[in-house]
Amino acid sequence: MRTAIVTGANRGVGREIARQLVLLGYRVLFTSRDEAKGKQSWVKLKGELEAQSGGELVYHQLDVTDSKSIQRLHEYVMSEYGAAEVLVNNAAVLLDQYGRILQTPMDIYRATIEANVYGPLALCQAFIPKMLERNYGRVVNVSSGAGQVCDMVNDMTAYRLSKIALNGLTLMLAEAVKGTNVLVNAGCPGWVRTEMGSPNAPRSAEQGAEGLVWLATLPDGGPSGGFFRDRQRIPW
Repeated sequence: MRTAIVTGANRGVGREIARQLVLLGYRVLFTSRDEAKGKQSWVKLKGELEAQSGGELVYHQLDVTDSKSIQRLHEYVMSEYGAAEVLVNNAAVLLDQYGRILQTPMDIYRATIEANVYGPLALCQAFIPKMLERNYGRVVNVSSGAGQVCDMVNDMTAYRLSKIALNGLTLMLAEAVKGTNVLVNAGCPGWVRTEMGSPNAPRSAEQGAEGLVWLATLPDGGPSGGFFRDRQRIPW
């Protein structure tokens, strides 16, 4: 059974990615920063999946901005399963819904980059080496159309900047593992009805997650170093 890590899995698109992967037979490490909220969501999802699951859902606390928390997760995965074949970097913060580039305080930029860029990078540094050793891995960086340079506007500027950086990170990682069976891509779920996306969004979490799960389960020889929405490549 392949092991998948999903960060920020306690709600929204992350929770839906975890659900879909379990139904596909994966062992999913369901992680969250807040342990109490995470375990509550995990127990509920386990109950929903009980009668139909082919995989396994395991809870583990993870704060992507805390190096010791990442180390604890890494030690757990290596000791229990030997490796994680799939890493979905979904956890992210949106701290400046209406932020403007000249007015948003620098501490908002720093906190956003810490969670949305350095967190995924640290997890990749922790888990990709074993993927390379085994010559199998799928890394999905959950990005956003807000990070498309071709459509840049002056709002949510800290969030946008973090997603531009995450897209660049995706390209660098894909180049670093080029020629191996480790595939690294960025995926956009679209505007979805989640706590971050708002109840007015046109897409469900299930719809948003489907394309990301596709990236997490790509066959050998699949694309790497791309930016996708609904299985279609989109411009950076």
